[in-house]
Amino acid sequence: MPNGVAKRDLPTKLCPACGRPFTWRKKWARDWDQVVYCSDRCRKAR
Repeated sequence: MPNGVAKRDLPTKLCPACGRPFTWRKKWARDWDQVVYCSDRCRKAR
């Protein structure tokens, strides 16, 4: 049995630029509350 959390159980947000849902990533663990956009492309296109 694998360790960790299933991908379907991770928190998600909607990107205000493209409207797509995106899931939590380990690199965003410290500042998940400040993450708004799903990618650099969406952040630049705001």
